[in-house]
Amino acid sequence: MTSNSFLPPQPVELRRRERPVIAIDGPAGAGKSTLAAHLARTFGFLNLETGAMYRALALKAIENDFGFDEEAPLLELASRTRIKLEPQSEGNCVLLDGIDVSRRIRDKDVTSGASQISVHPGLRSWMVTEQRALGQAGGVVMEGRDIGTAVFPDAEVKIFLDAAPEVRGNRRYRQLPGGPQEPKVTEVALLNEMRERDERDRNRAESPLKPAADAILLDSTNLSLDEVLVEAEKIVREHLPVENRPKTGALAP
Repeated sequence: MTSNSFLPPQPVELRRRERPVIAIDGPAGAGKSTLAAHLARTFGFLNLETGAMYRALALKAIENDFGFDEEAPLLELASRTRIKLEPQSEGNCVLLDGIDVSRRIRDKDVTSGASQISVHPGLRSWMVTEQRALGQAGGVVMEGRDIGTAVFPDAEVKIFLDAAPEVRGNRRYRQLPGGPQEPKVTEVALLNEMRERDERDRNRAESPLKPAADAILLDSTNLSLDEVLVEAEKIVREHLPVENRPKTGALAP
């Protein structure tokens, strides 16, 4: 996907889609990717992880020795970047200029860089345009930080997934690889980094992280993973019109 124009994205034209868009927003470590993948499998939709697009561009910036503070060079870099998401049964395959970077973009330096470049208004506008193109036909689950507010404010289903910072930090810590040759970062350091990222995401000028007015808040602080998945499925069933429900799968009458 490429773009030569950095004009602000045009307002979404409210319309009925043949298949719905499910928007999942929330802070880092809330479990959005796990939930999106589950809902996509359950309801037969495509899982489009938009945060992977920011990570892919951040990786390209790192590989080309670009800083994260100046927007103009990053916009120029974006104009000659091809990012493609290929939904797979176990998550997206992320292609950066034709190269599979699915594993690399999960590394700490790339994740941190993605958070830093996402504060730039022009770059977010470019990303929003690309993301709308991916999901405009519907039948997708999109997760990120501004899907229900900026990318698809007309999404048929909106979930804001949240949890206390300490819980999110602990979950991320337990997911980290580690061993004698690769010791983990401390849990305290990871929590501090997550809080800094929350601060950037919630206070950026363009599309700050916040629930859409019509989003359903799902707080997973005191819920197990299975409980979160069950509650989210219930939300989807309750908010999808009968005529939009897939004929097979969990939504079948």
